Amino acid sequence: MESTISKHERNLAAMVHASSFSKFFIPFGNFIIPLVLWTANKKDYSLVDNAGKQVLNFQISLLLYSIVLGIVSIPVFIGFVPDLLDSSLFGLNHLNDYNNLNIDFAESFRLSSWLFPIGIAGLAHGALFVVNVVYTILAIIRTNEGQEFSYPITIKFLK
Repeated sequence: MESTISKHERNLAAMVHASSFSKFFIPFGNFIIPLVLWTANKKDYSLVDNAGKQVLNFQISLLLYSIVLGIVSIPVFIGFVPDLLDSSLFGLNHLNDYNNLNIDFAESFRLSSWLFPIGIAGLAHGALFVVNVVYTILAIIRTNEGQEFSYPITIKFLK
């Protein structure tokens, strides 16, 4: 199969995968640029057609996972907001007593109780970022070799 795929087709398919990195420079570039490259070349090249579908499915899936992760982590974070907005935070409830100003960070500012959900959500978003970068680079390498690549954890929106 590798001999029937031209160098131009392989490079174009690799470019479709690589164009998903444009999100670092252009808002929603990871959707727009691969979509433009894919729609312009999908009828002429089967490898580009497959690459475009794979890239768009993967990027839409990652966006969906990020939205779900944000929706799940927001109520957890909001559950810890009352601890942050407590009137005794930083000992501010003792401001009326000027001779006995008590700022006790150990009791009133419980760092671990509200940073835990933020840390878990941050780690999950970091993991999604690493998965995106690593598998996009693998896709670029594989398609440049003339192989079809399918991303993991992808929901098939485009078939």
